[in-house]
Amino acid sequence: MQKSKERHTNTPTDASLVRSNCDPLLNSPLGVMDSVTDSKTSFNNSEVNQRSGKSGQDLRVPVLNMRGEPLMPATPRKARTLLKEGKTKVVQRTPFTIQLLYATGETKQDITLGVDAGYSTVGFSAVSDDRELIAGELTLRSDIKRLLEKRAAYRRTRRSRKWHREPRFNNRGKKGWLAPSIKHKLDSHIRLIEKLKSILPITRIIIEVATFDTQKMQKPEISGVEYQQGELQGYEVRAYLLEKFDHKCVYCGKTDVPLEIEHIVPKSRGGSDRVSNLAIACRECNQTKGNQTAEEFGHPRIQAKAEKSLKATAFMNIVRHRMVDLLKCDSTFGYITKHDRIKIGLPKSHANDAFVIAGGNGQYRCEEYDATQTRRNNRSIQMNRKGYRPSIRRQRYKQQPNDLIRCRGLICRVKGVFNYGKWVRLIDSVGNTINSNIKNVELIKHGKGIQFS
Repeated sequence: MQKSKERHTNTPTDASLVRSNCDPLLNSPLGVMDSVTDSKTSFNNSEVNQRSGKSGQDLRVPVLNMRGEPLMPATPRKARTLLKEGKTKVVQRTPFTIQLLYATGETKQDITLGVDAGYSTVGFSAVSDDRELIAGELTLRSDIKRLLEKRAAYRRTRRSRKWHREPRFNNRGKKGWLAPSIKHKLDSHIRLIEKLKSILPITRIIIEVATFDTQKMQKPEISGVEYQQGELQGYEVRAYLLEKFDHKCVYCGKTDVPLEIEHIVPKSRGGSDRVSNLAIACRECNQTKGNQTAEEFGHPRIQAKAEKSLKATAFMNIVRHRMVDLLKCDSTFGYITKHDRIKIGLPKSHANDAFVIAGGNGQYRCEEYDATQTRRNNRSIQMNRKGYRPSIRRQRYKQQPNDLIRCRGLICRVKGVFNYGKWVRLIDSVGNTINSNIKNVELIKHGKGIQFS
């Protein structure tokens, strides 16, 4: 038998093994020579195999010991082998996490978690000496304020019917109180960090904090007495706006009509009560504009006067030290992160900032997660159906919106339940709607709280 000659190739020895696009053609009934004509092989690069070792996308599998404590993560191959041998069990779907069913050594390395705190998006990255173990961005909920206003309206209506209720207007003033929307964002940062600590043996946490001077941000040249007095010195808000807009409607120009204070960017669209977001308009224009912005209403000149909201800066000023104190961790500053990120040539993103904050500098990067938040409870206990008796929900149903379930071999997401929880409405991967009896579904994973994808 002829011995095959040594193969000389320019393919690196550590390249990932990827199936080429000729593979299906080689099994063609037409034969090898007829089927592979004009076919080209695929490149073994990171775009083809996003999870191979040297491609820069090596995603490790978190591992827990028998007591549920985190160990150093394993490679996907090792995790598959342990699962096939029955030595581990799956405890979490995303991030995919396994738990050992036997005692083992618990040697650990130093892992640093970097957190790029933010008002709407949080970046996170856990880095060891040679690689990034997990990274991604968490998008925070933005509907807290709207839901609180709705709840306040419901409670106000109910209190008006309880005329015998004793007044409780003087029960405020708790020390360290935070606005509910800010407290939720602060708690979300802490929950994310605790979730990552439960699957990785993190030894150090570094959070980026910042202090913003809102006066200087709006007017960099302000100084001296003017800085101390502020924009409304000597004015009441309405008088200031009338003077600013020459006592006329900013949209139609009418002067001899009653004028109302109006939001350039409506509060329902994220606008604030800052004086830079307020204008003077007649009632007709104010009602016609509705919840449109001034630019959508046909007045981009007025829209340009509305300065950018400072909600994010106010949030960081409030929670910057509180977050560090609660977690008892280290902190860094934004200018240091920017300098280090530019130095190693990374583009601006929350995940890249977190990688730099954690001390990342040339380690293998992993695939990023997109994390979101799902509301745990919609508080709805009664549905007033027109023409029917009110339908009162007397229990919390097992299947909740966004839960991942298996129905007759298909993996679907729960859209909702009906018929008093006896039937469930599902959405498959294609987007089709499926109605099924609750007996035919099996829960795979709850879809509430922080979800990784």
